[in-house]
Amino acid sequence: MVGWFEIPVNDMERAKKFYETVFKVAIKNVEFDGLIMGWFPNNNGAYGSTGTLIKQNSYVPSKDGVLIYFISKDVQIELDRVEAAGGKIGLEKTKISEENGFMGMFIDTEGNKIALHSDA
Repeated sequence: MVGWFEIPVNDMERAKKFYETVFKVAIKNVEFDGLIMGWFPNNNGAYGSTGTLIKQNSYVPSKDGVLIYFISKDVQIELDRVEAAGGKIGLEKTKISEENGFMGMFIDTEGNKIALHSDA
C-alpha cells in the first residue's frame, strides 16, 4: 500500500553519498517548490515503492519515527557497507522466521533508523 516515502536529512550531499554507497544506486537531485530532494531510482514496476531524501525545515531526521524497510537480496550486503559510509549498525542480520526471512537495521548519517528485509 505504500506509494512513496520521504527520509528527512540535514545535509543532502552527505546523505546522498551514504545511500548511494550503501545501496549502489544513483540518487537524482531535484528542487521542488523550496524543497531539496534526492530521488531514489524508479523501481520500474518492481515490487515496492520509491521515494526521496528530503531537506526542508519542517522535516526532522529521527530514529524514533516511522520505520522504513528497504527490500534486499541479502540484508548483509547493505549492512556490510553501512559503517564505511558513515552510518551505524542498529541490528545485525536477524532471522525473523522461516516464512518471513531476515531483517537488519542501521542509523544513517542523518540520525534516521532504517531497516532492511530479505528472504535470504
